[in-house]
Amino acid sequence: MRCPRCGCEESKVVDSRPSENNDAIRRRRECAGCGFRFTTYERCEEMPIVVVKRDGHKEPFDRQKLLRGLLTATVKRDIPISTLTGLIDDVEASLRDGGTLEVSSVDVGSMVLKRLISIDKVAYVRFASVYRDFKDVDEFSEELRSLND
Repeated sequence: MRCPRCGCEESKVVDSRPSENNDAIRRRRECAGCGFRFTTYERCEEMPIVVVKRDGHKEPFDRQKLLRGLLTATVKRDIPISTLTGLIDDVEASLRDGGTLEVSSVDVGSMVLKRLISIDKVAYVRFASVYRDFKDVDEFSEELRSLND
């Protein structure tokens, strides 16, 4: 590991432990050249998940884009960000556990809605209104009626 201060390629590991959320190994290192201490993280390399959009084009699964959509749906709702990131973690883990490397945006949206309804019904309706692209008020009303059943 190259030292960020002097560029020396020799360093020793001083301390090693799991990161806070157990998704990486946190290592404290000391440069053999200048003695500078720095932290590195070791993570398992994962294959990217590709999302196939409705128009057929493909793009990488983007946690931040999904979080922005959820934040928009939960504006002025008392929902902690940790709950939303947990929802995204759950969706991503579900995709990875299923061995899915390519998924349609429709499936991702359905997975999010399935989890969001138990968190907040108003946020569910807001997210659904964008995701399902309601064409008129009748479609929107039908979705609201299905929530009351």
